[in-house]
Amino acid sequence: MPLLVLLGGAALAQPAPPTPGVPGLNAGDTAWMLVAASLVLLMTPGLALFYGGLTRAPSVLNTMMMSVASTGVVGVLWTLAGYTLAFGPGGNALIGGLSNLGLGGMTDALTGTVPTSVFAAFQAMFAIIALALISGAVVGRMRFGAFLLFGGLWSLLIYAPLAHWVWSADGWLYKSGTLDFAGGTVIHIAAGVSALVAAAVLGPRLGYPRAAHVPHNVPFVLLGAGLLHFGWMGFNAGSALAANQTAALALLTTLVAPAAALLTWLAWESRGTGKPTAVGAATGLVVGLVAITPACAFVTPWAATVIGGLGATASFWTVQVKPRLGADDALDVFACHGVAGIVGALLTGALAWTTGSGGPVGGQLVIQLVSVAVSVLYTGLGSFVLLKLVSLVLPLRVTARQEVGGMDLSAHSEQGYTEQEGGLSAPVFVGGD
Repeated sequence: MPLLVLLGGAALAQPAPPTPGVPGLNAGDTAWMLVAASLVLLMTPGLALFYGGLTRAPSVLNTMMMSVASTGVVGVLWTLAGYTLAFGPGGNALIGGLSNLGLGGMTDALTGTVPTSVFAAFQAMFAIIALALISGAVVGRMRFGAFLLFGGLWSLLIYAPLAHWVWSADGWLYKSGTLDFAGGTVIHIAAGVSALVAAAVLGPRLGYPRAAHVPHNVPFVLLGAGLLHFGWMGFNAGSALAANQTAALALLTTLVAPAAALLTWLAWESRGTGKPTAVGAATGLVVGLVAITPACAFVTPWAATVIGGLGATASFWTVQVKPRLGADDALDVFACHGVAGIVGALLTGALAWTTGSGGPVGGQLVIQLVSVAVSVLYTGLGSFVLLKLVSLVLPLRVTARQEVGGMDLSAHSEQGYTEQEGGLSAPVFVGGD
């Protein structure tokens, strides 16, 4: 009798059968999205290592902390309002509805075949790394508190609306037919352009461009790039929101485009009497990941190699003319993310025909061009205004003494290395943020 009761109770506990024609919860898709969200989360500490290795030893912790702290700032703000501004139901062409404030109103809700709560977590990881990317342009000279204040405002007022425009079914760029599978416009163009504006507002590093600013830990750079590539598989393939053929194509193109970009970057470095470098290999890999992101599920693998090669070429030559840009983008965020994101977004329109995606090539290119122009203008002007507002509350830049001595002790009262371990060649001055 107890067994019969238990069996009867188990039967009563089963969910109701799905309504015909309406997708229900899919356990396989949900499991994949839980993994994909975790993979994307890993990208931010991977970026911290990548950026940290590229900076001076006395500022390695501060550089990495900008990425790590983005997890806290954006994680909280995404919960409170960011998600609902980007994806909340009941919105309009410009902004999402407010029914998901505090991530409420999601009980039993589905996005496709996965719980909306999982989708919200997955998208939170995107918002986090978008802000962390910007930090590479201002390392070594921007006050930590000022960066966090700017980052919080940027996440709510720039990132969330742009995500709504491009990815929400209510968004005006989405309705126009914009193709951006995993964030070429929303993340990479937005972060790259915002980074360039931030670098211009702060002014160049002391001694730039005469003084050499060389990476202090190239193995960090390689490790960070590897973690980024690993996590990017969830970034792009996870954007299918299901374990299906679309996710499989996105994963495959996310493998081959960076491979082509890495080889292209090394080839450009090796021209003449040049030598291929480890930093170049890591940079080319990341640039290829950026370029394929908007197109990863819309193009064939051979087209992905074209996107990777052209994205790397455009970014490489942008780095070469960097002093002419009028801004000291310390870690080339604009060249590697902004430029590669623009190239990837436009090539998405040019090559989507390879899988039958999008509209006619000419028309789709116009749509992509409009989305790129909107992203550049909105994020550029918006970032400029936000930085000026923050400067009314906090000084944006550290003192010259703190910049010369490095940011770690002055901002965090910690050191990444002892003098013997890290080769600290400049005196360290302790002071408040």
